[in-house]
Amino acid sequence: MLFWLFQRVEPLLESVGAHTSGDSRVFLTARSALASVTAFLLALLLGPVAIGWLRKRFRERVASDSEQLNQLHAEKNDTPTMGGLFIVAAIVFSVLLWGDLGNAFVQLALVVSVGFAVLGGVDDWIKLSSRQNGLSAKRKFGVQLVMSLGVSWALYGVLAEHPRGLELIWPIGNVGVWLGGGFVAWAVLVLVGSSNAVNLTDGLDGLASGCMVVASAAFAALSYLAGHRVLAEYLSIPFVSGAGEMTIVMGALVGAMLGFLWFNCHPAQVFMGDTGSLPIGALLGLVALVTRQELLLVVVGGGFVIETISVILQVASFRLLGRRVIACSPLHNHLLFRGESESKIVVRFWIGSVVLAVVAVASLKIR
Repeated sequence: MLFWLFQRVEPLLESVGAHTSGDSRVFLTARSALASVTAFLLALLLGPVAIGWLRKRFRERVASDSEQLNQLHAEKNDTPTMGGLFIVAAIVFSVLLWGDLGNAFVQLALVVSVGFAVLGGVDDWIKLSSRQNGLSAKRKFGVQLVMSLGVSWALYGVLAEHPRGLELIWPIGNVGVWLGGGFVAWAVLVLVGSSNAVNLTDGLDGLASGCMVVASAAFAALSYLAGHRVLAEYLSIPFVSGAGEMTIVMGALVGAMLGFLWFNCHPAQVFMGDTGSLPIGALLGLVALVTRQELLLVVVGGGFVIETISVILQVASFRLLGRRVIACSPLHNHLLFRGESESKIVVRFWIGSVVLAVVAVASLKIR
């Protein structure tokens, strides 16, 4: 939208050309910052209105298979949920306002945001309006696969034009493995895995939203670097033309999550529900694919990875051995069962996320 307007101011662009970023010569740094501020303010403004509307229609129902967990979360009953509606609204509006809508990566980000939000919204609506626990696992997973396959195929077509666009990059040493057509299957795995990992982490006030602020800020920096030919060459990371525009998307995600965290910090006034966790997780997976840093995503999103692994191990152990590895999965529930306070668990996850993000970005200079 405003990107188009900036393009019209050609004389000004020529005079500031030396100060622009990478192959996006239209104020990328400024637009990223403005996208973040716009999303933050929009989330703050929409929050009270959305929470009031959701309180009348969609309230959390604490009904897990663990009676002890239900007791620990009893105070969360009737808290408005589906707050992801105003998270996604803030992201989409900011990207439409400040992003280059002709950029294929930005287009895919908008598709992912809306598509996964609709899936999450349907799941939440069924869960809250009936006795069912949302969509069946097979149906939900099937829809995620179909959407991810479409996005992955489109992404394959764009990245195939880049020299290292279809390589799986090992961050340290910048060693790549050619994926070829296997990129599509790999991309589906990344999108679905990242989406569900954030969904599993969203169990305590401010846990997923705080960790997402850190992870998306790290990938905002990685997007900027990947889209800047000189900086990418200096750091020996793949240069992906157009990837810089994903800085706008990540900036909007940071702002929206900060605005949501304003209402989601303990004690939470609203939960994001699957309406929010599925799209923001998928966006994180998408930017990792665009920047060719999927393996670095495992480090940046270490908190989400640990939570997911705890669930996998718990299920596998119970089915194969008939016993549980931890008291209750995901890991944050296990810590609750041990008597740790909710706020302490959340803040420690945030600290861990910051440390992992710093390590991940710093590893780019390790040869």
